[in-house]
Amino acid sequence: MAAEASTAKRKIALIPGDGIGPEVIREASLVLEWYQSERKLPIELWHLDLGAERFLRDGTTFPKEMRIAIQRECRAVLLGALGDPRVPSMEHARDILFGMRFGFDLYANIRPVKALADSVVPLKGRTRADVDFVVFRENTEGAYAGVGGQLKRGTLDEIAINEDINTRKGVERIIRAAFDFAKTSGRKRVHMADKSNALRHAHELWLRVFDEVRREYPDIEAAHVYVDALCLYIIQDPSQFDVIVTNNLFGDIVTDLGAGLQGGLGMAASANVHPADPGRVALFEPVHGSAPTLAGKNQANPFAALLTVGMMLAHLGWPEEEQRIEAAVARAVELGQCTVDVGGSLRTHEAGAAVRRLLAES
Repeated sequence: MAAEASTAKRKIALIPGDGIGPEVIREASLVLEWYQSERKLPIELWHLDLGAERFLRDGTTFPKEMRIAIQRECRAVLLGALGDPRVPSMEHARDILFGMRFGFDLYANIRPVKALADSVVPLKGRTRADVDFVVFRENTEGAYAGVGGQLKRGTLDEIAINEDINTRKGVERIIRAAFDFAKTSGRKRVHMADKSNALRHAHELWLRVFDEVRREYPDIEAAHVYVDALCLYIIQDPSQFDVIVTNNLFGDIVTDLGAGLQGGLGMAASANVHPADPGRVALFEPVHGSAPTLAGKNQANPFAALLTVGMMLAHLGWPEEEQRIEAAVARAVELGQCTVDVGGSLRTHEAGAAVRRLLAES
């Protein structure tokens, strides 16, 4: 996933978004500023005013000129969270998030499921060594493509339809990205999850393409598993998984299940990338959502945002900094210098400061 390193300045757009987004992105921004001043990384931060507050103020969602500027000028976008109960239509959230995922054709949503401490693993007899796999979720098709409609809305005869869109191109490129990642990262197994026994048209395509692509990677063990069985196997023995590739909807569900094994959504990072074009702008986001009930209380875990910064720096050409951030977060959890959800008593800004201190000592 990492792009080539150089001295050229990388411009990063920061979108705090809604709910706890501004709080965790503040901590992420402070880490990036530390990298600017102390590590002298050639990065430029561009703070954008987008989210529910802006939408409620003047109706702005994701202006075309801003989208074009991000695409032309930026190498990465760091997004906090989207979703606000004051905007039940989620209009702003769809325009911003889908405007980048679909608009920039960021077809691979990559989510590491890695426990950084034994204490966060909820499974009896399991340790951090058992929880270390990566999910490749197709990001531009499937049930989230937005194809469908409603008929006779509000009546007893109402019909609601959402289509599950799967193209040969879309399925093949995400499966190939998963195998390429396994090969370059030294992982030995790729599991593909579908529901081809029930969705025999759409998911037979996944099964057939997986069988074709796997033959090009003879050194990688490849296995097919139905998604319901996958959820069972992940809980029974997560250590058997290295890389999982699946469709948009199933990937969304499986990664939240995986987050439960790594300390919760407050520890879950993600990247949205175009693996075939690493120079294209990429979107990075912690996966915890906006958590409106926690907004403004300084209680949210910032570690998912900080780990996401690590993924972003690796993509921009500094993989060693992802390792540095991950080690600092792991150490913070070990020392109890973390928020309540992962065993500490610190508040958001205190946990962020603890990681910055540990980074400075590394």
